[in-house]
Amino acid sequence: MTAGGGWETAVRATLHCLTGCAIGEVLGMVIGTALGWGTVATLVLAVALAFLFGYTLTLRGVVKAGLGLGAAVKVALAADTLSIAVMELVDNGVVVLWPGAMDAGLGDPLFWWVLAIALAVAFVLTTPVNKWMIGRGRGHAVVHQYH
Repeated sequence: MTAGGGWETAVRATLHCLTGCAIGEVLGMVIGTALGWGTVATLVLAVALAFLFGYTLTLRGVVKAGLGLGAAVKVALAADTLSIAVMELVDNGVVVLWPGAMDAGLGDPLFWWVLAIALAVAFVLTTPVNKWMIGRGRGHAVVHQYH
């Protein structure tokens, strides 16, 4: 296991991932719901925006640290892909499986509560994945040298 591969590092990495995922996820769910889109279209938009915002947060940091855009994209893909994928699979799974959640409107508290619970569950289940990856020098371990 590499140095810095403990739970504290994994939690920080997962919080970073959660920030980008939550921005994209919430934005996608709000847009899809407001436009009256179906479940699949709304989920596709939410997942696409979660990846976009997740990668963008990492890109911003590594480009600011002096890495060129091409190399920064490679770092972001290596650092975030599995973490975002697990987070999105879990949080969208919770939303889809929660009775009535995908039919709730923006003014319905169920919409917001389920989304918040889904993101919390995703955080809890993604943290061990990030710990495992960081401990093997992968995932957010790739980004640490640029912070």
